[in-house]
Amino acid sequence: MSKIFNHHESFELECGKRIENLALAYTTYGQLNAAKDNVVWVFHALTANSDPAEWWPGLVGEGFLLCPEQYFIVCVNMPGSCYGSTNAISINPTIGKPYYHSFPWFTTRDMIRSYQALREVLGITHIKIGIGGSMGGQQLLEWAIEEPDLFEYIIPIATNAFHSAWGIAFNASQRLCIENDHTWLSERKDAGINGMKAARSIALLSYRNHDTYDSRQTGITPDTITHPVDKQIFRAETYQRYQGEKLAKRFNAFSYYALSRAMDSHNVGRARGGAVAALQTIKAKALVIGISTDLLFPVQEQAFLAENIPQGKLAVIQSLYGHDGFLLEFEQIEKVIRDFIG
Repeated sequence: MSKIFNHHESFELECGKRIENLALAYTTYGQLNAAKDNVVWVFHALTANSDPAEWWPGLVGEGFLLCPEQYFIVCVNMPGSCYGSTNAISINPTIGKPYYHSFPWFTTRDMIRSYQALREVLGITHIKIGIGGSMGGQQLLEWAIEEPDLFEYIIPIATNAFHSAWGIAFNASQRLCIENDHTWLSERKDAGINGMKAARSIALLSYRNHDTYDSRQTGITPDTITHPVDKQIFRAETYQRYQGEKLAKRFNAFSYYALSRAMDSHNVGRARGGAVAALQTIKAKALVIGISTDLLFPVQEQAFLAENIPQGKLAVIQSLYGHDGFLLEFEQIEKVIRDFIG
């Protein structure tokens, strides 16, 4: 069930700013057992929400790997996201109106620190499995370093120790789309929405790859095949437009902008003596999963994690779908996790 947790004390961010009345939307499945040793903490990616059964239906739910009959499953909506947690459209209690462009910069480290109070309220002292892909995996790594005795197993998927220049360039290009929407500087909920549609189009190019498009989006949209050449529309173009419109119906540019900046901030080695030193403090058994065709988080980034986490192991999933394979290749992911955990 979905709930809201409210921080009653001022929450300090890495950037030095404070946020009042920070709210976190979270979803739980199952029950915490008497031994308190059946917790699974799921971390979601950029535009997902706190309900993993909705966006990971092949892994979370009755009869699947993460079954609520066996586990107490927790997932928190990231701060900055528009799915219930405090975000740019929330009311800033100090001024009585929405934050909009003044919403402070949350890092992935800030995010996991905000979850710690919720963990305590839920009575969780041990997490059996932490799992997350992409930006979710970045948060998981931060927490496994911040509290090394907390996790028994961690499963970071299609993620990295620090966000690459390549990844930051993709995110910056997407934010440029939003910034060049003439409505972006307006204080209204739909500001920058057309820019976000264009940003999503760029993002998809990093989430998939050449072969994905070649096999799925080749040719001309069926209802324009008989049109004159100058009236025909390519399937790849309609797909890009469709995905932008689809996201615009459920998300907003403020959250997209803020969360992409949070992803860019990710660096487990910041103020910890570098990434290698930070990763070597992880005590959990780690299964690091990469996607063979991932352009955004290439497999060498997961190999780096597995090589530097003391109990790290690498598994590579074969997929046509690039980075999005972590959301789609349920059967392969389940198998390697079951083999790892036993």
